[in-house]
Amino acid sequence: QVQLVESGGGLVEAGGSLRLSCAASGRIFSVNAMGWYRQAPGKQREWVATIASGGSTNYADSVKGRFTISTNNAKNMGYLQMNSLKPEDTAVYYCNMVTFRTVRTEYWGQGTQVTVSS
Repeated sequence: QVQLVESGGGLVEAGGSLRLSCAASGRIFSVNAMGWYRQAPGKQREWVATIASGGSTNYADSVKGRFTISTNNAKNMGYLQMNSLKPEDTAVYYCNMVTFRTVRTEYWGQGTQVTVSS
């Protein structure tokens, strides 16, 4: 079993920056990818960014050029650097990990709130 714990959320003014962290613990094997998702009030959860085990990254168009996803595999940490934040980035941000050993399994953190004021 894998546990994910996010941190680093908070209140920031538009144009500001935040760095989210995701600490992974437990039996971590065969990680395919780590990602970030977000859910704004009244909206469905949406994908933000993914980093594959080989290091390739993908971003939602809404955050491309502003957000950067990275990992420190030695420390079992994932990060989301968020720059030039906009009020529409306000959401609960969730860390996600996908593993594939014999079956594909997804793990989720509890989320961290990001609020961007205008």
